[in-house]
Amino acid sequence: MQSRETITGTLTFACRRGLLRDLKERNIRTKSRQLATGATRGGIPFGRGALYYVLSNHFYIGEVKYKNEILPGEQPPIMDRTLFEEVRQKSLAQWSHRTLVRNKSDHLLTGLLFDDAGHRMIPTHATKAGIRYRYYVSTPVLHGEAKTASAGSVSRIPAADVEDTVVKSLIKYLAAGQGNATTSAKNLGDREAIVGLIAGIVVHSDRLIITLQSGSADDESASSDSRSLTIPWQKPPSRRSRQILLPHNALRSDVRPEQFERRARLVSTIARGRQWLDDVVSGRVTTVAELCTREKCSVRQVNLTISLAFLAPNLVKAAVEGRLPRSIGIERLRDPPTEWSRQFEALGLNPD
Repeated sequence: MQSRETITGTLTFACRRGLLRDLKERNIRTKSRQLATGATRGGIPFGRGALYYVLSNHFYIGEVKYKNEILPGEQPPIMDRTLFEEVRQKSLAQWSHRTLVRNKSDHLLTGLLFDDAGHRMIPTHATKAGIRYRYYVSTPVLHGEAKTASAGSVSRIPAADVEDTVVKSLIKYLAAGQGNATTSAKNLGDREAIVGLIAGIVVHSDRLIITLQSGSADDESASSDSRSLTIPWQKPPSRRSRQILLPHNALRSDVRPEQFERRARLVSTIARGRQWLDDVVSGRVTTVAELCTREKCSVRQVNLTISLAFLAPNLVKAAVEGRLPRSIGIERLRDPPTEWSRQFEALGLNPD
């Protein structure tokens, strides 16, 4: 039996990843089951959750779990209790700290999302420049099996976007369809409330289909159509296009954006100019000479840097977003005209 092999194999591996890799190489997969709708669940490589469930299932030693109680079962045990407890304690020691961390930052729709090929979408994240971006990723893609398994039309979606769409749609549904349900709508940011309402969400390329729990509908005998919501939705683009400010008589294809390093230096210099101006206005420094002494630079350097504090807001925004042409840097932005409209003319740019 695969479950017995899985539990026994745990003792021969020092870490969870080694066991998962071994199960994948031997093509040992989760149990496959067919739903009433004809869709198939399971039959996929083991992940952390499925593996932990197997390793802690008392069914294998002749017991059953009912309402958080472990009771004697009618089935005979299929493995030794000592072996089961040894494996269970080892898995708890390895994963208990991971469970605590995961519970604190659980994705709102964990366990509820499926792509339109029937694969579960697993929460994951990526960190870039110190910022954490959350996603839901289709299981075959997450396990590196996108070439061998038929993944859905959408295999990776931003977590915040889909969570916000689902919560807003549920609030509208509850407010429109149920008399006093708007009270519970206030708690839809809580995962327990979401799980109590939703049985599953299927992600298509142009819509989300939310299946509601039977108990959440007014009539439990209602048809399946009345217990599901279809929400128009599209995956946001992975990269937002940057509309670069164009010089006069220039084609968009001929204009390249400012390089990242130069853009960072420009934004930093603008911020410095604003800070120096604030120092003078607030009285933290009384003269430009005092500021020159503090910053160890010339009067001209101070004046040119402070002049950047008077740039038009749209120019500053374009600089921050990286929408200035590559030819426009600190030197060309210094000492701008007083009127904002004339600043664009002096740079030869079309206003945004």
